[in-house]
Amino acid sequence: MSTNSVIQSAPALASALQPHSEALCTQSRCAEWGIPPVAFEQILLSVAAKYLPETTQAADAATFFKSLKVEELALARGCAAGHERAWEVFLTRYREKLFEMALGIAREAATARELADSLYADLYGIHSRGERVSKLASYTGRGSLEGWLRTVLAQEFVNRYRKQRRTTSLDEEIEQGRQFTAQPQEVTAAGAGLADPPIDPRLDQSITSVLDSLTSEDRYVLASYFLDGRTLAEVARTLGVHESTISRRVDKLARGLRKQILSELGRRGMTRRQAEEALDADVRDLRVDLRARLTQECRAGTFSAQEAGETPK
Repeated sequence: MSTNSVIQSAPALASALQPHSEALCTQSRCAEWGIPPVAFEQILLSVAAKYLPETTQAADAATFFKSLKVEELALARGCAAGHERAWEVFLTRYREKLFEMALGIAREAATARELADSLYADLYGIHSRGERVSKLASYTGRGSLEGWLRTVLAQEFVNRYRKQRRTTSLDEEIEQGRQFTAQPQEVTAAGAGLADPPIDPRLDQSITSVLDSLTSEDRYVLASYFLDGRTLAEVARTLGVHESTISRRVDKLARGLRKQILSELGRRGMTRRQAEEALDADVRDLRVDLRARLTQECRAGTFSAQEAGETPK
């Protein structure tokens, strides 16, 4: 998205950025990574347009811009563009850390080295019809670059694990207690007129908006615990924190999500009572693909496991 198109679609964001643009560009050192200030402003506006509604107040937008890890964001985008100096700095900072993170995930040196090396290729990017395609282009600066890298490593490890697991026999899957998805007729009962009336589209829209606003690490925690069935201890080991930390985080996220969705529903015209009734809907009736929303950045190179490190369940 060009700067002009961002300005036209969300002029409030551009206005909110203007007083802080020079300071943020200086702080980012974008020029060192081959990114002119005007181009870095475009990056900042694109990030804000992705996460902030058009009705965001100037003060809130300014707070958002100031919260971004602008130096790491500029470095990542410089690397994504193939800037030599940016890559030198990136490798100096993160080469050893990447291997250490990969070792924490894979628990075995050879696999860790293979995992880290495969990530280098994805980060450097390949040329498709003359254009560089790098996963670093999807880093938005909302969290640390180190945490984002750990996410990408973890997801790659999880993806490899799942590919290997597809070769497991049905008997082995059953012995491991795998729960298979419901048959289509169970999920499509609403289409046959056997379930409640269709879900208010504002609920789907609100859930999508709130999930999209989460950091990649929060998405990973939610996807791992609620969708993949990983234990608190497993998620904690993956993120390198104590189990109690993840327990508190899951609880905080669950409560926070409900509160934010209620607020979104209110902004979309629902009364408090209507919003609470909407949240009582059966999750199977939602048109939102929860797994897709929680792992969308992962497939683009940003997520499903922000701080990872232990063999999946």
